[in-house]
Amino acid sequence: MALAIYKQHQGRHVRSLTGVGLGLVDLVFCYYVYLMLSGHVPDGAYKPYLIYAIPAVVFTVLGGVAFFYMNTPKMADFLIATESEMKKVSWSNRAELVGSTLVVLGTVLVLALIIWVTDTLIAIGYTRGLGLW
Repeated sequence: MALAIYKQHQGRHVRSLTGVGLGLVDLVFCYYVYLMLSGHVPDGAYKPYLIYAIPAVVFTVLGGVAFFYMNTPKMADFLIATESEMKKVSWSNRAELVGSTLVVLGTVLVLALIIWVTDTLIAIGYTRGLGLW
């Protein structure tokens, strides 16, 4: 019963994607452990076993912890509620998305230009000793 999936048929998409995300974090962490062990374990007969076995054990343990945690009633109910709320979101169509993106890019460019002009004027005043500082 400990390995049963809580409310198995609800929230499948968000639970699957959360599992994939946690798996990627687990994989990156295990690669970091492998790199640390490769640099710190002295050469010897057991080095290959240590630098591969320890990250494998860490990967398995963290994967089990993630599976257990994602199937606790509190977390599973949260993920199920998240998926149901995401179904209620009204997503933008392509025209709205392109228009909003152009507005954001234009605003960023105008602000960048204002900051560049201000910075240039302050630099000119500073280098000519106009007493701005």
